[in-house]
Amino acid sequence: MQMVEVVPFPARIQVYPSLSPCPPGYWNSNGRPRIRTRLLVKMETFSAVASSPSSYSTSRYFDQTVGGQSPLKSVDKIHNTTKKRVFFLDVNPLCYAGSTPSLHSFGHWVSLFFNQVSLNDPVIAVFDGERGSEHRRNLLPSYKAHRWKFLRKSSKGHVGRSHRIISDVLSKCNVPVIRIEGHEADDVVATLVDEVLQKGHNAVIASPDKDFKQLLSEDVQIVMPLVELKRWSFYTLKHYMSQYNCDPCSDLSLRCILGDEVDGVPGIQHVVPGFGRKTAVKLLKKHGSLENLLNTAAVRTVGKQYAQDALIKYGDFLRRNYEVLALRKDVNVQIQDEWLKERDRKNDSTILSGFFKMLEETKKPGYHDRHTISNG
Repeated sequence: MQMVEVVPFPARIQVYPSLSPCPPGYWNSNGRPRIRTRLLVKMETFSAVASSPSSYSTSRYFDQTVGGQSPLKSVDKIHNTTKKRVFFLDVNPLCYAGSTPSLHSFGHWVSLFFNQVSLNDPVIAVFDGERGSEHRRNLLPSYKAHRWKFLRKSSKGHVGRSHRIISDVLSKCNVPVIRIEGHEADDVVATLVDEVLQKGHNAVIASPDKDFKQLLSEDVQIVMPLVELKRWSFYTLKHYMSQYNCDPCSDLSLRCILGDEVDGVPGIQHVVPGFGRKTAVKLLKKHGSLENLLNTAAVRTVGKQYAQDALIKYGDFLRRNYEVLALRKDVNVQIQDEWLKERDRKNDSTILSGFFKMLEETKKPGYHDRHTISNG
């Protein structure tokens, strides 16, 4: 039986498989977007003085695609007042300082997030579910293999024993917490973002995870924790287009071809050394998406002979990468009206102060002999 944890709004979930990151009709017969998205979204950055900066680094998550350059710049804070913003908080990455589990890192970033970013806007927090990576790992055993070993090793550590503490803090700050067995947080967020857009709202994903770039649109932004600058910073479709000169769906296709070392997804260059980034970018700019590229290669030559042969021989290899890397939007989780209400933040200071006080108490000699932290 599939287990679902929703705090404070429980629900039962079913799953219907589907793996299409772009809406039907997005691409024309030439492999190009039918309608070029209007780039009207302004960049927002929020400076915050960090009383105790986390060592958690996000740069390795966002410099993995074409160019590998950071486009983030400080500009004046600008609010889009035409639509309600709904924030999705990707909790798991915030619970680490580098590769070390850290409740302090969680408290630090959430405190800045509530005080400087989301304010009164609704926030929905999402955790990875138990066995969330199982589906992708069945397709590709190397998927997040290093992370999986680390999580198993650290599951008896402080953060591994403290899921209930984190959930309790968020719940008391009037944030619903979603954790669905058998699903990664990324897929739950992707599904809920679609529902929010259908309701006419904007969505903002708070996460350092580069996988969310494929969801960027005029109505979907990412806000990242930047350790080096000690603040959260917004990343929009306009920044993406300026940085990479391609659409987010093409970025996903590029990652499918070149692989993702962080997530343990091998690229085609491991089996065809001459097929590198330059070739992949050129082909995708012409054909728009991996599926269009593979379909075209099946009926005519699309490039140099080595590239043509590679696409024919390793088509299944690339489609498997696509199934692993594309975010799923088929989790049958329903947005509740209560989740979209303005968040009451009047108790944030008291709740977070109590949380940090608890963390200080845990540093005192003999604390763990006197207290047992529940395993969530």
